[in-house]
Amino acid sequence: MAEPTPARAVWAKLGRSGAISGLYPDGRPAPDPARLGALLAALDGRHPLGVVLAVCVQAATALPLLREHRGDGPIAAARRSAERGESMLALAVTDAGASGSDLMAATTTARISGDEVVLDGVKSWITNARTADHAVVLARHRPQPHFTSFVLVLVPTALPGVKAESAGGDLFAGAGVGHLHLDGVTVGRDHVIGSPGRGLPLFARHVATERLAGAQWATAIARRVLADTHRRLVARGLWANDAVRARLAWALVDLRRIEATAAAHDAGGRDALLSSMLLKAATAQSLERVLGECVQLQGADAFGDGGPARLRTEAAMFGIAGGASGAMLAGIADHAADLLGGPR
Repeated sequence: MAEPTPARAVWAKLGRSGAISGLYPDGRPAPDPARLGALLAALDGRHPLGVVLAVCVQAATALPLLREHRGDGPIAAARRSAERGESMLALAVTDAGASGSDLMAATTTARISGDEVVLDGVKSWITNARTADHAVVLARHRPQPHFTSFVLVLVPTALPGVKAESAGGDLFAGAGVGHLHLDGVTVGRDHVIGSPGRGLPLFARHVATERLAGAQWATAIARRVLADTHRRLVARGLWANDAVRARLAWALVDLRRIEATAAAHDAGGRDALLSSMLLKAATAQSLERVLGECVQLQGADAFGDGGPARLRTEAAMFGIAGGASGAMLAGIADHAADLLGGPR
């Protein structure tokens, strides 16, 4: 088992309390959005952003992918262990051989033959890469640039050929961010999640949930920092200044924008993926503006311990993780005619 870390301690406590298994009350793979949002809001502010990120990726995406599996075996065992908080998961999707959001260009391979799967490649900027016991790896099992050319494989990180490398820097403390090197890693065919060819569709289904979770978490961050900023302005006698009030008011508009877009998210409809792209782009832009205004309004205080200046830097990941904002905008533009077709 990996060494104890703050994120592992939080995950273990959640597992022992039943909070993780409680996210999935009806037996479906995906978590209940309201319960997941409430959990992330409860963790925000009490733990560093990196620790909450470590929980979010597991609860919103990695664990639901394992829950797609039917039957027993190593996938079911890893799922039960993670739900009890006894082990941690990493979601290894972004690839060193391609731009992060261009999954079709991923070069990590899975050679499937008989009862074995052999993986080679490098997965980059992976949350929990250095702390996870298992990684859910998206790999190419066919060379064709097609969405059916990918497979999801559960990889125990203690296996020969698996190496976790630190991504460097001191941001996202507790998230174990790093690069996963896979050099001839061999697992049994029973480690394939779903079936070959279903890797990208399964990931796309659950990354939409992760984007909703991100919006719920961003709402909690924005609300907390805005409330702190408002208290500081009142205490310093600045709240009577109309210019100051207007700047905070615009930040409040952005907060409500995130909330409204999340409330309108079509989680189970046929437009769920488009809805998640709209939500992702709106969340990233609005959170950046909220934190930017709070830094300006707090002034030098923003750079103290726990201030919004560092948080703003780390929160930039809301515009990257789960699909970069540029990729989201490209997808949204593809649906311009539909979105302009009339009231929805």
